[in-house]
Amino acid sequence: MGLPKFLSIYIIENNGMRLMIDVGETSKARTVIKKLKDFSLYPIHKIVLTHSHWDHAQGISKIKTLMKDLDVEVLASENAIDNLRHPEKMIDGYEGINLNPFEDKVTPLKEGDIIDLNGLELEIMNFFGHTMDSIALFDELNRNIFIGDAVGMRLDQDAFFIPLLPPNFHEKDLVNSFKKLRDMKNRLSSISLAHFGVWRDTHFEQLLNEMEELYFKVKNSLIEWYNENPSIDTITTKYVKTLMPKSKFWNEKIFEFIVGMMINGLKISGFI
Repeated sequence: MGLPKFLSIYIIENNGMRLMIDVGETSKARTVIKKLKDFSLYPIHKIVLTHSHWDHAQGISKIKTLMKDLDVEVLASENAIDNLRHPEKMIDGYEGINLNPFEDKVTPLKEGDIIDLNGLELEIMNFFGHTMDSIALFDELNRNIFIGDAVGMRLDQDAFFIPLLPPNFHEKDLVNSFKKLRDMKNRLSSISLAHFGVWRDTHFEQLLNEMEELYFKVKNSLIEWYNENPSIDTITTKYVKTLMPKSKFWNEKIFEFIVGMMINGLKISGFI
């Protein structure tokens, strides 16, 4: 989206093998490749897509084209493959988003699969709800989990958005994912969010403790505000002033876009 500190693209490297998590938008593909080379993180050997939403997966065709000299394995949830082939399924509720089908081979991943990076084992875990193809990579050795958008977005300690986005949202599965992550607490020291960054120590504890409560607080607030006045501008202003007054992170265009998407998620899910 062209916004600093909004989307994390993680690189995991072990004994000469590199894995990239998510790819971002098509328009940023060349920038991603340049950054990889600038930081001496090129070549990439594997790419894992945490889910098939456009801001995480849209750039995969372009990235693969720009890496045509490499034999890069693309991996995603077994549930994501059809969405990558038919991306129109994942843009209901979004305006002005265009996706190209990804026709190349995708290695399907399921719960419990292990990706072996030359001795570093990353366990695949399903964290459905935000989408029904959301997966996480659990690095038990380093007590970290790369979880995409599965439990929410945290742009700073006080700026947050819930994973209630169209069109593949399922609340019951999301609540199960919250519990699944909480049950892992003693095995973790940090959590790596796609939006945004690595959360450790007290911030990590805060995220785990608050994620479910915040989900229902935000959901119920959005429904109330929409019923009072369906203007996205008005709802966004209330969201910022009421739910995150201490946050120093502010981008009017992005916030209105995200609030609009959450409202669309509520509509498609039948909550409003």
